[in-house]
This record gives sequence, structure tokens and C-alpha cells, in this order.
Amino acid sequence: MNKKNIYFLSDAHLGSLAIEHGRTQERRLVRFLDSIKHKAAAIYLLGDIFDFWNEYRYVVPKGYTRFLGKLSELTDMGVEVHFFTGNHDIWTYGYLEKECGLIVHTQPLTTEIYDKVFFLAHGDGLGDPDARFKLLRRLFHSRTCQWLLNTVHPRWGMALGLNWAKHSRLKRAGGKEPPYMGEDKEYLVLFAKEYMKTHPQIDYFIFGHRHIELDLILSRKSRLMIIGDWITQFTYAVFDGEHMFLEEYVEGESRP
Repeated sequence: MNKKNIYFLSDAHLGSLAIEHGRTQERRLVRFLDSIKHKAAAIYLLGDIFDFWNEYRYVVPKGYTRFLGKLSELTDMGVEVHFFTGNHDIWTYGYLEKECGLIVHTQPLTTEIYDKVFFLAHGDGLGDPDARFKLLRRLFHSRTCQWLLNTVHPRWGMALGLNWAKHSRLKRAGGKEPPYMGEDKEYLVLFAKEYMKTHPQIDYFIFGHRHIELDLILSRKSRLMIIGDWITQFTYAVFDGEHMFLEEYVEGESRP
């Protein structure tokens, strides 16, 4: 019997005020999920799926109905959907699990899939030397700061988060992440190489966050992938139980 595929994707930043035609982008992601629903055993959403997501006690962010509906359909069908919080969508407190059936991860995950060992993470905070980013990350993960954010009315809290995210993106050159910095400087590569020293069992490191496509052999056993984004690249990784591929979703084409 053929094994069903395992899919990995990240960095859609749905709802971003810096992305034109956001509804078209959401529909494209939904069409992709629909195209794989009968081929997927599990889907791993590796962070920053939303540009800003914050749940209040009785309120969740407006929009995303097509996407959340498709995720609910997938989980109702028995497909495992794993949601990793990134640095833009940290603030989830149970809605995605209870209403959509997602499995939410707030930390990197080491897991075995079809006899291979995977280290899965969004990638923020792993080896990044930027002191300002580290400080912001600590603040965003602080329970006190999260409580304070949820004391703000959703109208203002959501506007604050979305505009902060927009400013963060637009201040970069062309609104894009820096290109690949090379094997000796790319901090996720450096992190993986250091991690391998004490965890030699890892077969695959899979990351998002950087918005670049990278497929790198680290050793005879270990391989690293950074899986691009769903803003301009529409890329994903797929594991069929024996082989791992980095693919691009092209409308109208059938992919593995």
C-alpha cells in the first residue's frame, strides 16, 4: 500500500497590509490545500501563516474564513494539520485547536515520520544574533505582555499588530527578506550544524521564517531545507516516505 504524503509550508502572512490582493493569495493557498487533501497524511504549517493573529477571550481575527474552513475540512477528513507559531502569529490560545482541529506547537518539534527523524521549527530565535530581535521575541512571548495586549480593545489591538507587521516588512529593501547569506553565515544553517553535534540522529531540518528556498546536504545523513514562502514563491516541501522534494505550486499543474 502506498504511503500518503507529508507536506510542509510556511510564511503565508495572510492578512498582511503590505501584500496586495490578499484575498487572491488566500484563495491560492486554499486551492493548493484542496489539491492535496486526498494525498496527505499530515500537513505541517511552519509558522507565520498569519501576518498577525491574536485571540481574545470571545473574539478572533476577522477574515480567513476560506482558509480556516479548508483546514477544518482537512482535519474532519482525518488529515493531521500541525500549526507552528511563528514570530507573527504567537498569540493563539485554543481557538485553532478547538474549532479547527489543529495541533498547535509553540516550540520546535523533533518527531519521527516514516522512520526518519525530523527537526521542525519556524526558525525565529534559532541562532539569530540580532540583539534587538531577541529582545522583541522575549517581549512577544512574555505572558505579561500578552495579557496587556489582550486588555486592549480588539479594534485597536488588531490594528496595532497589523500595522506593526506592515512597517516591519516595508522597512526591508523591496519588502523582502535578505537573500541567502551563504553556508558560513546563514544562521539557521549554523544552528543546524551545531545542533547535529549533540543530536546526530536528525535526518531532516525543516525551517520557514527566512522566505528563501534552500536545500542543503549537511552530512551523509542530515539535510536542511528552508521552504520559501506563500507570498511570491508558493513553495512547499513534500515527503513521500522515501524522498523529500522542494516544490512550487503552479496553478493547474498536478504535483506529487
